[in-house]
Amino acid sequence: MIRASEENPFTDSVREECGVFGICAPNADVVSATFHALFSLQHRGQESAGMAVNRKGVIELYKDVGLVGEVFTPDVMRKLGDGELAMGHVRYATTGDKRISNAQPLLVNHLKGSMALCHNGNLTNAHELREKLELRSAIFHTTSDTEVMAYVITQERLQCQSIELAVARAMKRIRGAYTAVVMSPRKLIAFRDPLGFRPLCIGKLDGGYVFASETCALDAIGASFVRDVAPGEIVVATTDGQLTSIQTEKSNSHALCVFELIYFARPDSVIDGTSVHESRLKAGALLAINHPVQADVVVGVPDSGLDAALGYARQSGIPYGIGFIKNKYIGRTFIEPGQSARAHAVRIKLNPVAETVRGKRVVLVDDSLVRGTTQTRIVKLLREVGAKEVHVRLSAPPFRYPCFFGTDVDSVEHLIAHNHSLDEIREIIGADSLEYFAEKDLPKLDRSGCGRFCDACFTGNYPVSVPKRQNKNKFETRIGEESDADDADACAGKRD
Repeated sequence: MIRASEENPFTDSVREECGVFGICAPNADVVSATFHALFSLQHRGQESAGMAVNRKGVIELYKDVGLVGEVFTPDVMRKLGDGELAMGHVRYATTGDKRISNAQPLLVNHLKGSMALCHNGNLTNAHELREKLELRSAIFHTTSDTEVMAYVITQERLQCQSIELAVARAMKRIRGAYTAVVMSPRKLIAFRDPLGFRPLCIGKLDGGYVFASETCALDAIGASFVRDVAPGEIVVATTDGQLTSIQTEKSNSHALCVFELIYFARPDSVIDGTSVHESRLKAGALLAINHPVQADVVVGVPDSGLDAALGYARQSGIPYGIGFIKNKYIGRTFIEPGQSARAHAVRIKLNPVAETVRGKRVVLVDDSLVRGTTQTRIVKLLREVGAKEVHVRLSAPPFRYPCFFGTDVDSVEHLIAHNHSLDEIREIIGADSLEYFAEKDLPKLDRSGCGRFCDACFTGNYPVSVPKRQNKNKFETRIGEESDADDADACAGKRD
């Protein structure tokens, strides 16, 4: 992990921005439903959580820094009361720092009423739009690109007859990866960018409709899956139970972020028709076919490496074992104070099961390798408890290029695969062998086999133009500071 791992030494994978949820169901307990849905989406963001509730056209908002269970205490839930519409958000920052003002939803009051907005993704032209807005006297209260989106929609709303038309016009001005839910006094609107970088689905509950980043949120509240929001589509739900679709201009290609299937999404979710669990099993099986090894046991790194490890074991015939126990009570905000304590950080989060690996040749399956620091410690842990050999297999290709579409990797500086050869990486992490998932097999992770993915972080082939200068905290950068994204400029759109 680029920035996050400098603070938190427990993980070494990319992190995704956030999860969104919205419900328009007057016959349901929308506040309780939103709480439980956000709980199921907690894996998508642990920095802050928020909820907006619409009660007879009046929108009330509560948000704070922390996990869902910490933010929405019983007292807060009682104060939120009930309503006909609600929306919620869990956030991990890829643009904007960890301040409460950056928590979502955002609530905007304007001449024609009010609007709440939740957003997942990253606008590639946010800096350009914000600069133009500020030159027209716009005052920003956050450092998130979500506020830029809110301003653009509000500008359009003041000039057109409906909120959905304002969204359609705004979509012509914003660029990049986004799924969003907007609440007006009488409507709930979901929309997705023309390439469909980020997932968004529709469910039905108690005669109304819900929108969510993943289907696991629908399962959590007992909603039935209807379909995915199509790339470039705007979907409008109203309190009378109507659902309307508006298809805006969209690209002929589909560019779902491949890391949704490899790492971000929960295994029990279905993304654009593809089961995340089945996709990861397939990735493990393909790893076993392409990169076999003589070994005694296959273990996975919790959580996203477990399914791929099971797939590797089934395909190879090597027994599957529980190699690590994960401490689920340590959130991503936990930070060790000193270097000596950092050395023990991985053992606090992941403890090896010695009986599984002692004296054995181990196949260690993980989802990806970004910096390599955590993988090095994990391999060392296995050796310390007696593993005879450690063969690392990764269910993602080498991560060589920065992402501009909503993951926490905006510089090549610490991307180990960009700066080192396979043999060098193997030596750095201390493995007996190291192999990656093949780029050519990525289309096979999609149930349709069409490979409708954005794989730019592996290939450098970006599906849309990317900004020349952009980093995670682009709106916090002080005058005169240099952006570390300059390193990305040299390699954007190019292969090694």
